[in-house]
Amino acid sequence: MIEFLIGSSLAASAGLNAWMPLFLLGLADRFLPAVNLPAGWSWIGSDIALWILGGLLVLEIVADKVPALDSINDVVQSVLRPASGGIVFGAGASAQTVAVDDPSTFFSQNTWLPIVSGIVIALIVHVVKATGRVAANTVTGGLAAPVLSTAEDGASFLLAVLAILVPVLAGLVLIALIVAVVMLFRRRRRRRAEEATGARRSAGATAE
Repeated sequence: MIEFLIGSSLAASAGLNAWMPLFLLGLADRFLPAVNLPAGWSWIGSDIALWILGGLLVLEIVADKVPALDSINDVVQSVLRPASGGIVFGAGASAQTVAVDDPSTFFSQNTWLPIVSGIVIALIVHVVKATGRVAANTVTGGLAAPVLSTAEDGASFLLAVLAILVPVLAGLVLIALIVAVVMLFRRRRRRRAEEATGARRSAGATAE
């Protein structure tokens, strides 16, 4: 269960920012004695990988805060974020940390499952993020992009750090974010229904 919390939280983080969890996971593997990625994923903590991931992270952080450019970035990231989600779920769920006694047992019979799970989770988060961004940009003329992007980067950072250090708390934060998103969508749907009802009433009154 801990392995799933680690992997799903990292994948959700990747759905918000493709490079944040990869970069932080690489740093953790490199500098934290309690975190050891398995041999197949050890490349994430190499010098070259960290420099490349750091550069890509800065590029995405900047691009995602520029109106119009953020929408283009979301289109490009439609492939990168799910791919990153698959990588970090596979690496994080099988990493040996102080919170995981025998991580290999969780996916021992289905080694492909964590990668597919990460791809799906990151893709869902990305679609929700991109859809919300388009709606917000339409309403505010793009002025909301920097604020929303900063909040998303903060959530991605928080999820990744907690997934690495305190997986259970990361799971709770992820559940809280899911509940918040569901409530937001329900509120928007209710508001649209009320607006539609009001428009029909106005049209009926005008016809009379």
